[in-house]
Amino acid sequence: MTSSMKRRTLLVGGALLALAGCGKKEEKAAKKPERDTPAVELESTDLWAKAADKGSMTAAFGQLRNHTNSPMMLTGVAFAGAKKTELHETVKGSDGGMQMRQKEGGFEIPAGGSLTLEPGGNHIMLMGLTEDLKAGEEIEITLEFAGGHSEKLSFPVRVFTGAKENYGGDKEMKHMDGMDKKEGEGHGDK
Repeated sequence: MTSSMKRRTLLVGGALLALAGCGKKEEKAAKKPERDTPAVELESTDLWAKAADKGSMTAAFGQLRNHTNSPMMLTGVAFAGAKKTELHETVKGSDGGMQMRQKEGGFEIPAGGSLTLEPGGNHIMLMGLTEDLKAGEEIEITLEFAGGHSEKLSFPVRVFTGAKENYGGDKEMKHMDGMDKKEGEGHGDK
Protein backbone atom coordinates (compact mmCIF):
# COMPACT_ATOMS: atom_id res chain seq x y z
CA MET A 1 0.00 0.00 0.00
CA THR A 2 1.41 3.36 -1.01
CA SER A 3 1.61 6.26 1.37
CA SER A 4 -1.05 8.16 -0.57
CA MET A 5 -3.45 5.18 -0.28
CA LYS A 6 -2.75 4.95 3.45
CA ARG A 7 -3.50 8.67 3.81
CA ARG A 8 -6.82 8.30 1.94
CA THR A 9 -7.76 5.28 4.04
CA LEU A 10 -7.00 7.21 7.24
CA LEU A 11 -8.97 10.23 6.00
CA VAL A 12 -11.96 8.11 5.02
CA GLY A 13 -11.78 6.14 8.27
CA GLY A 14 -11.47 9.36 10.31
CA ALA A 15 -14.43 10.88 8.49
CA LEU A 16 -16.53 7.79 9.17
CA LEU A 17 -15.61 7.91 12.87
CA ALA A 18 -16.45 11.62 12.98
CA LEU A 19 -19.81 10.96 11.34
CA ALA A 20 -20.51 8.11 13.72
CA GLY A 21 -19.60 10.39 16.64
CA CYS A 22 -21.95 13.11 15.36
CA GLY A 23 -24.75 10.60 15.11
CA LYS A 24 -24.22 9.63 18.75
CA LYS A 25 -24.26 13.28 19.85
CA GLU A 26 -27.50 13.87 17.96
CA GLU A 27 -28.94 10.70 19.50
CA LYS A 28 -27.94 11.88 23.00
CA ALA A 29 -29.40 15.33 22.33
CA ALA A 30 -32.67 13.77 21.19
CA LYS A 31 -32.90 11.71 24.41
CA LYS A 32 -32.02 14.65 26.69
CA PRO A 33 -35.19 16.42 27.95
CA GLU A 34 -35.57 20.05 26.99
CA ARG A 35 -35.03 22.55 29.78
CA ASP A 36 -38.28 24.30 28.86
CA THR A 37 -40.30 21.15 29.57
CA PRO A 38 -40.00 20.36 33.30
CA ALA A 39 -41.37 17.16 34.79
CA VAL A 40 -43.84 19.16 36.92
CA GLU A 41 -45.78 22.03 35.33
CA LEU A 42 -47.39 23.23 38.58
CA GLU A 43 -45.44 22.89 41.79
CA SER A 44 -47.26 23.34 45.10
CA THR A 45 -45.52 23.94 48.42
CA ASP A 46 -46.49 24.91 51.96
CA LEU A 47 -50.14 23.95 51.44
CA TRP A 48 -52.44 24.11 54.48
CA ALA A 49 -56.02 24.85 55.51
CA LYS A 50 -57.21 26.49 58.70
CA ALA A 51 -59.09 24.29 61.17
CA ALA A 52 -62.76 25.27 61.55
CA ASP A 53 -66.11 23.98 62.79
CA LYS A 54 -68.93 22.56 60.71
CA GLY A 55 -71.21 25.31 59.39
CA SER A 56 -68.53 27.99 59.49
CA MET A 57 -66.07 29.18 56.87
CA THR A 58 -62.31 28.88 56.56
CA ALA A 59 -59.47 29.36 54.09
CA ALA A 60 -56.65 27.45 52.45
CA PHE A 61 -53.17 28.69 51.63
CA GLY A 62 -49.89 27.79 49.98
CA GLN A 63 -47.47 28.57 47.18
CA LEU A 64 -48.16 27.65 43.53
CA ARG A 65 -45.30 27.83 41.01
CA ASN A 66 -45.79 27.70 37.23
CA HIS A 67 -42.91 25.88 35.52
CA THR A 68 -44.21 26.48 31.98
CA ASN A 69 -43.46 29.16 29.40
CA SER A 70 -47.09 30.34 29.43
CA PRO A 71 -49.23 31.96 32.12
CA MET A 72 -51.70 29.71 33.96
CA MET A 73 -55.08 31.12 34.97
CA LEU A 74 -56.49 29.71 38.23
CA THR A 75 -60.23 30.24 37.73
CA GLY A 76 -61.84 28.29 40.55
CA VAL A 77 -61.65 25.68 43.29
CA ALA A 78 -63.77 22.75 44.43
CA PHE A 79 -64.00 21.15 47.87
CA ALA A 80 -66.59 18.47 48.66
CA GLY A 81 -66.74 19.54 52.33
CA ALA A 82 -68.07 23.06 51.66
CA LYS A 83 -71.32 24.43 50.26
CA LYS A 84 -69.42 27.15 48.41
CA THR A 85 -65.82 27.83 47.40
CA GLU A 86 -64.24 31.00 46.03
CA LEU A 87 -60.89 32.56 45.23
CA HIS A 88 -60.43 35.66 47.39
CA GLU A 89 -58.21 38.72 47.17
CA THR A 90 -57.26 41.38 49.70
CA VAL A 91 -58.32 44.94 48.86
CA LYS A 92 -58.40 48.27 50.64
CA GLY A 93 -61.93 48.99 51.88
CA SER A 94 -63.77 52.31 52.01
CA ASP A 95 -62.86 52.58 55.71
CA GLY A 96 -59.16 52.33 54.85
CA GLY A 97 -58.83 48.82 56.28
CA MET A 98 -58.05 45.69 54.32
CA GLN A 99 -61.02 43.55 53.27
CA MET A 100 -61.43 40.17 51.60
CA ARG A 101 -63.60 39.70 48.52
CA GLN A 102 -64.07 37.25 45.68
CA LYS A 103 -61.44 37.64 42.94
CA GLU A 104 -63.43 37.98 39.72
CA GLY A 105 -61.83 35.98 36.90
CA GLY A 106 -59.35 34.25 39.20
CA PHE A 107 -55.58 34.56 39.61
CA GLU A 108 -52.92 34.50 36.92
CA ILE A 109 -49.77 32.55 37.71
CA PRO A 110 -47.17 34.06 35.35
CA ALA A 111 -44.93 31.92 33.15
CA GLY A 112 -42.04 30.83 35.34
CA GLY A 113 -43.63 32.70 38.26
CA SER A 114 -45.64 31.94 41.35
CA LEU A 115 -48.81 32.77 43.26
CA THR A 116 -48.76 33.07 47.03
CA LEU A 117 -51.96 32.26 48.94
CA GLU A 118 -51.59 33.47 52.53
CA PRO A 119 -53.52 34.70 55.57
CA GLY A 120 -54.31 38.38 55.14
CA GLY A 121 -53.66 38.10 51.40
CA ASN A 122 -54.96 36.12 48.43
CA HIS A 123 -56.45 32.78 49.45
CA ILE A 124 -58.95 29.98 48.79
CA MET A 125 -62.23 30.49 50.66
CA LEU A 126 -64.29 27.51 51.89
CA MET A 127 -67.78 28.51 53.06
CA GLY A 128 -70.56 26.55 54.73
CA LEU A 129 -68.40 23.64 55.88
CA THR A 130 -70.38 20.38 55.95
CA GLU A 131 -68.01 18.84 58.52
CA ASP A 132 -65.44 19.93 61.10
CA LEU A 133 -61.92 20.49 59.77
CA LYS A 134 -59.65 19.24 62.56
CA ALA A 135 -55.94 19.91 62.97
CA GLY A 136 -53.89 16.93 61.81
CA GLU A 137 -56.35 15.89 59.08
CA GLU A 138 -55.82 16.45 55.37
CA ILE A 139 -58.40 17.68 52.87
CA GLU A 140 -58.38 17.50 49.08
CA ILE A 141 -59.08 20.68 47.15
CA THR A 142 -59.26 20.73 43.36
CA LEU A 143 -57.77 23.74 41.61
CA GLU A 144 -59.49 24.57 38.31
CA PHE A 145 -57.61 26.28 35.49
CA ALA A 146 -58.65 27.99 32.26
CA GLY A 147 -58.84 25.49 29.42
CA GLY A 148 -60.40 22.76 31.56
CA HIS A 149 -57.25 21.57 33.35
CA SER A 150 -57.53 20.76 37.06
CA GLU A 151 -55.17 19.67 39.84
CA LYS A 152 -56.28 17.84 43.00
CA LEU A 153 -54.04 18.80 45.94
CA SER A 154 -53.84 17.69 49.55
CA PHE A 155 -53.97 20.42 52.23
CA PRO A 156 -53.00 19.53 55.82
CA VAL A 157 -55.36 21.15 58.36
CA ARG A 158 -53.84 23.14 61.20
CA VAL A 159 -54.84 25.64 63.89
CA PHE A 160 -54.18 29.30 63.09
CA THR A 161 -55.30 32.29 65.15
CA GLY A 162 -53.80 35.21 63.19
CA ALA A 163 -54.98 37.41 60.32
CA LYS A 164 -58.30 38.86 61.49
CA GLU A 165 -59.73 39.52 58.03
CA ASN A 166 -62.74 41.79 57.49
CA TYR A 167 -65.53 41.41 54.96
CA GLY A 168 -67.02 44.70 53.79
CA GLY A 169 -70.57 45.00 55.14
CA ASP A 170 -70.34 41.85 57.31
CA LYS A 171 -72.10 43.46 60.24
CA GLU A 172 -75.11 44.25 58.09
CA MET A 173 -75.12 40.80 56.50
CA LYS A 174 -76.93 38.14 58.52
CA HIS A 175 -76.50 35.37 55.95
CA MET A 176 -74.81 34.66 52.67
CA ASP A 177 -76.37 32.50 49.98
CA GLY A 178 -78.65 30.77 52.47
CA MET A 179 -75.89 30.06 54.99
CA ASP A 180 -76.24 31.48 58.51
CA LYS A 181 -73.41 33.79 59.41
CA LYS A 182 -72.66 35.39 62.76
CA GLU A 183 -72.02 39.12 62.87
CA GLY A 184 -68.40 39.96 62.03
CA GLU A 185 -67.46 36.34 61.41
CA GLY A 186 -64.53 35.96 59.06
CA HIS A 187 -62.26 33.07 58.12
CA GLY A 188 -59.32 34.30 60.18
CA ASP A 189 -60.96 34.71 63.56
CA LYS A 190 -61.14 31.13 64.84
